[in-house]
Amino acid sequence: MQKWYQIFQKSTGLSPYVWVVFYILPFYFIFRSSSTYQIVIGVVMILVFFACYMLAFASRGWLVYFWTSVQLLISVTMTLLFSYVYFSLFLAFFIGNIQHRIGFFTLYTVHLVTTITAINYGLVTKNPILVSQFPFVIVCLIGIILLPVTTYNRNKREQLEGQLEDANKKISELVKLEERQRIARDLHDTLGQKLSLIGLKSDLAGKLITKNPAQAQAELKDVRQAARSALKEVREMVTQMRGTRLEDEMFRVRQILKAAQMEFTLEGDVVLTNTSLLNENVLSMCLKEAVTNVVKHSNASACSISIEPSRTELSIKVKDNGIGIQNNSPYVSGNGLRGMKERLEFVNGSLEMVSDNGTMVIIKVPNVVKQPEKEEGI
Repeated sequence: MQKWYQIFQKSTGLSPYVWVVFYILPFYFIFRSSSTYQIVIGVVMILVFFACYMLAFASRGWLVYFWTSVQLLISVTMTLLFSYVYFSLFLAFFIGNIQHRIGFFTLYTVHLVTTITAINYGLVTKNPILVSQFPFVIVCLIGIILLPVTTYNRNKREQLEGQLEDANKKISELVKLEERQRIARDLHDTLGQKLSLIGLKSDLAGKLITKNPAQAQAELKDVRQAARSALKEVREMVTQMRGTRLEDEMFRVRQILKAAQMEFTLEGDVVLTNTSLLNENVLSMCLKEAVTNVVKHSNASACSISIEPSRTELSIKVKDNGIGIQNNSPYVSGNGLRGMKERLEFVNGSLEMVSDNGTMVIIKVPNVVKQPEKEEGI
């Protein structure tokens, strides 16, 4: 994060090279003077101005304001003696980079007032050089009014964006930490008691195996039951962690289609009653991928989703009125389609695509996934 005295930007682009043009102009105005004395004073003031300009960029704290004040005096003097007003643009750019709010507005006001006063004095006295370059003087006045404010606001915005990025990173880390703690608590609550029971039962069975084999067998049976129960609970916990409800995913689908300015139509009930959480999770991920492809590749104006349950399977159809499936489409050759097929194959589902006045993606998953009746091991 920038401090108030850090005013030199790391990335200046072409700005330094543009300002080089103004390094040459002062000498043109000075050498038009007929007095050698004025020429010497003008050259000295130019050299002092640029020395102060560099020192102001390199300085910290109150020295920044000191060197800027010297530049203000030189700029006003150059305007009055030689009708050279363009040093005010240097100052406008520099003042805009000052981060301290009070310091910025003070220097901005002083610079604006002194420059306008010096220009008005030249116009009142009908200085011929100043009058001849009057259009450029107007442009210069616009610059000293707008340039500091624009630069100041840009720097503030970049500073706030940096702070926001840091805050988002901290929030992300806190969310991860909280999730780790929650998982640790769930694992402790789920496995702690049963693993303790398994340990005690195993020790007891080891002691009884020679004294009372029948009782030892009973204890080992309890150990197996406890292990199966723990395994089942862990699987349920992992499924709940990874699971995404279709109802929740449909809410996000509405948002992304609305953002893409596509008309959305939904048919069917998003609350699934005969579909396992694992299959519903796979459906949700495939639906997300399908809708993302509609937004990115279809050039469609409307998208419809139809949910069609049956006794043995659940079918979801995603239809758009876009350009259809093209041979060179990134949708066909990309990883998204392959990932959808792999997910569906994992739960014995299927994926079909039909191209007719757009594209229709048909996603099917079985309603019942048979679980093994017995667990032989962990």
